[in-house]
Amino acid sequence: MTDQKREFLRHTVATLAYRGSKAIRVSGEDFGAFNSGPSTRTPLQILAHIGDLLEWGLSIAKGEQIWRNSPGESWSKETARFHSCLEDFDNFLASDAELKAPTERLFQGPIADALTHVGQIAMLRRLAETPMHGENYYVAEITTGITGPDQPTPKQEFG
Repeated sequence: MTDQKREFLRHTVATLAYRGSKAIRVSGEDFGAFNSGPSTRTPLQILAHIGDLLEWGLSIAKGEQIWRNSPGESWSKETARFHSCLEDFDNFLASDAELKAPTERLFQGPIADALTHVGQIAMLRRLAETPMHGENYYVAEITTGITGPDQPTPKQEFG
């Protein structure tokens, strides 16, 4: 029998991959260093933090809590790490391995926080004058298990 909560969490991870990919693609290495003010993180620092959140979430799902603060090496490396962490998390959720944490808590902690930070990156793109198009995410082709950088083309973007 399928665990519906676990499958919904997998769909949430795929949603994070889709939205995150859109926010970080075509922004370039220079964007990672964009600084909107003295008390804000750079996009690179935020993307590294998202990777930390995903690694932490996977460790919780496996029954431990391992946290690290990554400074972020480069935009391209953190972009690759983002997708790698999503894939690792999704692969674990897709497996028969015992989930050692409630799905609701995994969502409310690391996944919801990562979604918030993707929104911050999208906002910083506007401030850095490299805005991304808005989109009707309701009709987006988001598929459970698709966590890599090659996401479907948006179906309905707003200019």
